[in-house]
Amino acid sequence: MNRRKFLTTATLSSSALVLNACNDENHQAIDYSKHPQSKKGTKTVHINKNKKTVIKLATSWPAHFPIMGIGVEKFAQRVKDVSGGSLEIKIYPKNTLVPALAVFDACSSGQIDAFHSGPYYWKGKNSAFSLYSGIPFGFTAEEINSWMTFGGGLELWREQYAKYNLHPFLGGNTNIQMGGWFRKPINSLEDIQGLKMRIPGLGGEVFSKMGVNPVLLPAGEIYTSLERGVIDATEWVGPALDIKMGFYKVAPYYYSGWHEPGSILELTFSKHTWDKMADEHQSIIEVCASEMNANMTSEFHYENIHALSKLQELGVKLHHFPEDVNIAGKKALQEVIYELSSKNKDFAKVYESINNHLKLSRTWSDVSLRNFLNER
Repeated sequence: MNRRKFLTTATLSSSALVLNACNDENHQAIDYSKHPQSKKGTKTVHINKNKKTVIKLATSWPAHFPIMGIGVEKFAQRVKDVSGGSLEIKIYPKNTLVPALAVFDACSSGQIDAFHSGPYYWKGKNSAFSLYSGIPFGFTAEEINSWMTFGGGLELWREQYAKYNLHPFLGGNTNIQMGGWFRKPINSLEDIQGLKMRIPGLGGEVFSKMGVNPVLLPAGEIYTSLERGVIDATEWVGPALDIKMGFYKVAPYYYSGWHEPGSILELTFSKHTWDKMADEHQSIIEVCASEMNANMTSEFHYENIHALSKLQELGVKLHHFPEDVNIAGKKALQEVIYELSSKNKDFAKVYESINNHLKLSRTWSDVSLRNFLNER
């Protein structure tokens, strides 16, 4: 046997021995009792087979509302199935138990156990809450999920919500939203001056700085307000939900947007309810909420691509805001951020975290996703 062949044979034999040893070890069950305990210590597991816990959850959406409402209903069924029926979540659509935008206060006071809605609705409580929904020219759905889950966003959110006896989870994401439906075309910044537009959140404050008059309207009044000229424009969500509202019939100019590039929805529990829940029930909700968040985000994308095709078949023309509108929007955003940060330490703290994460994410997105999309 020559030297090279000998060394090769010896190396292969040694590798085989190592792999066999690994395989032998893999036949043994892992003894978790020998692993170091977590900092929080070992939790006590409660057996709930013969007990039943019922959670009252109110939403800001109508019954069986596409994607968002149905997504919560699927979440409730999933929780019931995984828990073997020991944990049941009763869904109360908007206005059946409490008004659509009263769910925050109702949950905070303990009138209900949980709710599904959007954080920017509560900016009147604390302007920082609007940031958890996302910001104009800011995070995409993937980026805001990464900031929330790994970049400290969720910890900040829970810290601030805890002051209101609330414990939030990610409850879905609309993905990038469209800029809205306009009765007349927007050819320059001058064309939006004085427009009455239904638009909430930070986006509304930015457009206000640009000369728009933001208007808050419940969903059921938007179409008739557009039709009668009470408002000149509205943003809603995206093609999947917009087509169902029929806006294209009365406001034919549909614009792409930057005001909500990845809007978080929330699944929020009363902290009192959450803290007294059995450990396995908490774990079930954590897992099922994570599943709902991922599914809803993907479903919005799926439904949007099909609805956009239908809108184009109906003759809807897609438009982009002119450059002077985009430039004015970026300038207005910085003014809004500065003003709100000066008034509210919570807002400044959350925005600093967002901005630090976004700087890094923007660099990566530019060399990866933007480059790919330009080439595709």
